[in-house]
Amino acid sequence: MLITHPEKPLFPADGITKGDLAGYYEAVAPVMLPHVRGRPVTQERFPNGIGAKGFLQKNVEKGFPDFLRRVEAPKSDGVVNYPLIEDTRSLLWMANQNCITPHVWTARAPELYQPDICVVDLDPPDDDPAALRMAVLAVRDALGDLGLPSWVKTSGSKGYHVVVPLDAQLGYDEVAAFALAVGTLLVKNHPDRLTQEFSIADRRGRIFVDTGRNGYSATFAAPYAVRARPGAPVSAPCRWEEVEGGTVHPRSFALRTMAARLDTVGDLWSDLLQNPQSLAEPIARIAEQVSPAELRESELARRRRPKPRSAIA
Repeated sequence: MLITHPEKPLFPADGITKGDLAGYYEAVAPVMLPHVRGRPVTQERFPNGIGAKGFLQKNVEKGFPDFLRRVEAPKSDGVVNYPLIEDTRSLLWMANQNCITPHVWTARAPELYQPDICVVDLDPPDDDPAALRMAVLAVRDALGDLGLPSWVKTSGSKGYHVVVPLDAQLGYDEVAAFALAVGTLLVKNHPDRLTQEFSIADRRGRIFVDTGRNGYSATFAAPYAVRARPGAPVSAPCRWEEVEGGTVHPRSFALRTMAARLDTVGDLWSDLLQNPQSLAEPIARIAEQVSPAELRESELARRRRPKPRSAIA
């Protein structure tokens, strides 16, 4: 596919152009496509590079090629025509739109109401590798205690994404409620280190356990997606042993280093797709460990927003 203005700088300080971005996505397409195919995409676009303000685009109504598949997803006042990444051409078309990061749903078309993955996103307040490592391993262990193996990837930003593949038998409400309960249990066991408070001011230096990626139309950075940060870091699958040993951190991998990484380890999430899990038993088990009152407080914390400045004494 023709890339227009391949010389356009998208990461000016790093000398990375739109052509470089397109070349990266073309190279990683064989490992990326199985994880994103069928998932509605929100494009994070930077027409003037990451030094200028970007924007998110969900709806694609015009100006798209015939080969780009789309899916209609209902919203409160109509529908959104989300693009899908079905093949390398689709991925390159998005790169040509200056889409640095494709963010994807946890469900796939046509089963838009039945997620096939559950995501826990860890968002630390600062650079404390030891605290973050404790948190991500706590998520792994909590899920493991519920009988759920999990996979991990760097966010390419500040934290990690922990993912459980699902059998797509439940809807968003059930999956989101389960994820919230996992977060509640984690905060209950580590109240001084973890929190579910949405408001940064209320987190008081604790790591945010974000389970809000599991609702209808919520998204997370796609596996192997480039992030709009200096150095063009990549949200890349990694091994639990690498996280545990401290040899991997959230920005360990980047556009210019992923080729060597893939040559060495391949797709570390290749077995994720072959291991769908049922949540029936884990839901029953976690209900014995967190009370309805604790779940209600977690939901309130997740929904709390900062007070307006005029209301702050």
